[in-house]
Amino acid sequence: VTHALPPVILHLHALTNGSGQVRVHVTDGGPQPTPTTPASWAAARPTDEHGRGATIISALTDHDGTDPDPDLDGLIDHWADLSAA
Repeated sequence: VTHALPPVILHLHALTNGSGQVRVHVTDGGPQPTPTTPASWAAARPTDEHGRGATIISALTDHDGTDPDPDLDGLIDHWADLSAA
C-alpha cells in the first residue's frame, strides 16, 4: 500500500479448482508501462526505495503475476496464489 497509487483495491478469492488456494488481487492506479515509458513510476525511484516486493511475493506464493485490470481502465492488477492450509 505504501508504494501503490490510488485507488487501491484488495480482493480475496478461494480458488474453485480443489487446490485449497486463495488468490489475492491488489489493483492500483500505477501507470501502465508503454513503449515510450517502459518503467513504472516505482522503477523511476532510487533503487533503495523499491524492488524488493516482487521478490518477496514470488518467494512466499505458489504463483504470481501482474496484468492490466480488464474491468478498470488504466489500473494494474497484481495477483498471487497462496496455500490456504
